[in-house]
Amino acid sequence: MIDVLVVDDDFHVAEINAAYVAQVPGYRVAARAHTAAQALATLERTPVDLVLLDHYLPDETGLTLVRRMRQLGHHADVIMVTAACDVSTVQAAMRHGALQYLVKPFSFAGLRAKLDGYAGLRRTLEGVGGRGETGQERVDRIFGAFAAADTSGPALPKGHSAPTVDLIRRVLDQADQPLSAHEVAERTGISRSTAQRYLKYLEHAGRISLTLKYGDTGRPEHRYTSVAVN
Repeated sequence: MIDVLVVDDDFHVAEINAAYVAQVPGYRVAARAHTAAQALATLERTPVDLVLLDHYLPDETGLTLVRRMRQLGHHADVIMVTAACDVSTVQAAMRHGALQYLVKPFSFAGLRAKLDGYAGLRRTLEGVGGRGETGQERVDRIFGAFAAADTSGPALPKGHSAPTVDLIRRVLDQADQPLSAHEVAERTGISRSTAQRYLKYLEHAGRISLTLKYGDTGRPEHRYTSVAVN
């Protein structure tokens, strides 16, 4: 099992992230922390393999926490999970040794992709050296392991385009209430049948959620909303 420390200043978000982690086979939540000080105290007493780390903490930034972790000899791997997406912060995270970076808001599928990628990296590290590879081949396989497993979700079915998926997701993200396929079609400029096809794909992929609204006719209307951590 891969033991995870979830660090987020928002108690509700931390619980959601922990619930997401618990749904991924091979992972378990070892602890939660809501400040950098709590995270360091947890690392002192609880062995963990991976830290899901928010950048905006009340006592110091996540990047500062990563630096202090290394200074204190804590070698747990780090995946940043934060709304901070400016280039300087992302670059600093890379320099401080964060393995990956997941921008809020995100879906369960987005987080699972990162966790699947991390699990793949660990499997690769455990298996290096046993295939008669050259030194460079081993290094290339290690560096490629995370990227190979890390995708934004299931591959798009034939006839679906990533820009259309992104457009629909943006419309649902910006909506203040669940939308029907007809409303999605109107706001995106695509046909209703195309909207229905994409919404069905996104719902099956776990990237949006479906609710039913019952009216006077007795036939429920399908309405959709984004699945994300705010």
